Amino acid sequence: MIVAALLLAAAPPMAVIDEADTVREEAPPHGAIGMSTAYRISDAAPSPRTMEFRRRVLHPGSAIGEHPIAHDEVYYVLSGEGEVISDGQSARVRAGMAAYLYTGAVVGIRQLGEEPLSLIVAYPNPPATKEE
Repeated sequence: MIVAALLLAAAPPMAVIDEADTVREEAPPHGAIGMSTAYRISDAAPSPRTMEFRRRVLHPGSAIGEHPIAHDEVYYVLSGEGEVISDGQSARVRAGMAAYLYTGAVVGIRQLGEEPLSLIVAYPNPPATKEE
């Protein structure tokens, strides 16, 4: 009986996703400032999932515009340089740096310099609500 309960509560099988299957060119979110290459990696993971994991490459002059967040969020820089902002405070970021942003802040990030800014964006995805 305990084994049956554990089998019913088992996690879904893993999802292995090739970012090349998720790529698209689009204006960045929150203001459509410039252009970017978006890798919406977690969109390819079957439900249920509780987090978003994406890569975004901001082309020169591009930005994810300032916007309020209702969850903690992480921007992790893979390459290039940028400036991240949170509630009016800004900091320069480069490859190997992460900006941990907190619930309730107004945040954004912009590309600096000649090289595109490649970053991972991760945040929780609220569980789907059941319809009554």
